[in-house]
Amino acid sequence: MTTQNLLVELLVEELPPKALKKLGSAFASVLADSLKAQGLAAADATVTDFASPRRLAVHVTGVNAQAADKAVSQKLMPVAVGLDAAGGATPALLKKLQALGADASAVSGLQRAMDGKAEALFFESTVRGATLTEGLQKALSEAIAKLPIPKVMGYQLERDCELPGWTTVSFVRPAHGLVALHGSAVVPVTALGLRAGNSTQGHRFEAALAHVVFAHADDYAATLARDGAVIASFEARRADIARQLQAAAAALGAQPVDDEALLDEVTALVERPNVLTCSFEPAFLQVPQECLILTMKANQKYFPLLNQAGKLSNQFLIVSNISPADPSAVIGGNERVVRPRLADAQFFFDQDRKKTLESRVEGLGKVVYHNKLGSQGERMERVCAIARDIGQQLGGDALAAQAVQAARLAKTDLLTDMVGEFPELQGTMGGYYARHDGLSDTVADAIEDHYKPRFAGDSLPRNDVGLAVALADKLETLVGMFGIGNLPTGDKDPFALRRHALGLIRMLIERDLALDVTAIVQAAAPVFGALIADPSVALIDFIYDRLAGSLREQGYSAQEVDAVLALRPQRLGEVPKRLLAVRAFAALPESPALAAANKRIGNILKKTDAVDAHVSTLLLQEAAEKELFAAMQTVLPQANALFEAGDYTASLQTLAALRAPVDAFFDGVMVNAEQLDLRLNRLGLLQSLHVAMNRVADLSKLAA
Repeated sequence: MTTQNLLVELLVEELPPKALKKLGSAFASVLADSLKAQGLAAADATVTDFASPRRLAVHVTGVNAQAADKAVSQKLMPVAVGLDAAGGATPALLKKLQALGADASAVSGLQRAMDGKAEALFFESTVRGATLTEGLQKALSEAIAKLPIPKVMGYQLERDCELPGWTTVSFVRPAHGLVALHGSAVVPVTALGLRAGNSTQGHRFEAALAHVVFAHADDYAATLARDGAVIASFEARRADIARQLQAAAAALGAQPVDDEALLDEVTALVERPNVLTCSFEPAFLQVPQECLILTMKANQKYFPLLNQAGKLSNQFLIVSNISPADPSAVIGGNERVVRPRLADAQFFFDQDRKKTLESRVEGLGKVVYHNKLGSQGERMERVCAIARDIGQQLGGDALAAQAVQAARLAKTDLLTDMVGEFPELQGTMGGYYARHDGLSDTVADAIEDHYKPRFAGDSLPRNDVGLAVALADKLETLVGMFGIGNLPTGDKDPFALRRHALGLIRMLIERDLALDVTAIVQAAAPVFGALIADPSVALIDFIYDRLAGSLREQGYSAQEVDAVLALRPQRLGEVPKRLLAVRAFAALPESPALAAANKRIGNILKKTDAVDAHVSTLLLQEAAEKELFAAMQTVLPQANALFEAGDYTASLQTLAALRAPVDAFFDGVMVNAEQLDLRLNRLGLLQSLHVAMNRVADLSKLAA
């Protein structure tokens, strides 16, 4: 059986840059998986994907010219249906065999086997393995059909001379060429009205040859680079751009802005990258650098440069798709193009500063926030009320007043020209305009930070005023949306409620804020008046669910998380300390026995009515219960004192001394004694122990 490496390339017009990486990966994986499923490629075959603006390609190692024949056993029907009393074939069986291409002579070769409770007839045959032409045609059709195409376009394709006329083809972009090589041999497959060959087109302007011919499937990348001036591999092209960016920036003593998404997009725009240095007038640096950086990245796909102090330079890098001997025309053209963009940003900045943020507050009442929750002005009033309450708890009247001031102005930059052009700058521009209006840095920072954290890993607000406003803003969104029934479902979360909940959690934990999560949720609900139904129960469950998921992602085990969150600790800042305490306790040799005993105690107490945690020494009869009570008198005060001091680890470790007396108690004492006073006394003893053992976490969750 002939085995060679396989290459398939689809040449198209420029593909959507933001989708290119995903398109290349999907094309390669689906095609290769189909070949493997058909037995044409081994399960461990090496699959290499290629993707450039004008091509999708895949290289698969060890592909067979034909798949091996395969024995197939096909169930026909129960014996009672297929054979008559004399053992002859029934008409139903003969019809089934005929459909399979067999006749009555095949009856004697049928196999019998039990299928459930009945015996069935099975037809065994050998299926010829698919040829590479057949298998690749199927795989190519599947790969094209399953591409995650953002938007399909239709275009006209001229037919062959013998079939005059036009036909319509639907694909992401018009396709112009197809390569399919098995070793050095062309595989005669077709796709999108194209027949496979061994040649393609290279770079539109810099290819050495008009038609790049591949002698062998393994020569694809090298031949395309040499004769076509194209770096076919997305990752290789990306790495080359990153290297050139760093080298060009280092030569200027600067650093390019780090943006992985921009790097991916630019990689998808060029086939032969060439990084060049450009500049703009230093006067534009008077505009906030966030505005200039965003307009250069979003509109022009340029890489701004930062100096050693992290400030924007008036020089920037572009990634050109051509490498002329004299790049001055390319540089000059890009500098001319960026200048109007920067001038627009400067104009917006200058115009916005002519009005104060305070003068824009009234305008919030004209902006719809949600048809069930009113305007942005009404929302602002709710955020102010929540921020006042949180600020009062965190820092008294002074902090509450600053929090209200920041909350009142936090959304006003939504009405500015700059944020209208660049919504990504909301909050950031509010901070700049607040300073221009003469507000304190504390309030300006709070306005800028009130959206934080925007994403995983984002920084938190810098000061307590910012924390109060950010908490209030997220609480208002969560309570309001839950209150009108706009809950996340599956992977749909249009109001980013999961992100808001995680932001709330991060602030409460990482800043160890003296706020009870249930209390602040319940306090936020009344500010909506009759607009919503009280969502506190569902929302608090949601917050703890998000907290549990976040903790597991951080590496805590499900048992550790369940043990701590079973108690619903209200101060979320205590959760990490409790988790570490549980982890340390679980490592003790006494832990499994105490966890199992705790679970047993819990089960016993669940089966009884409410038990008073009171113990009468006069009713302690058995030696084991006296010893346990005595041990508790020594150990529990120590554990409780450590708990009150916040040393949760030591508190749990102190309980390890109870293992022996607890084991002895269950070995030698009948808890459910017939005598009522004895039974209640023993249950009271267990209740006291249960309460003390579960102050840090529900230790029963650690039981196997």
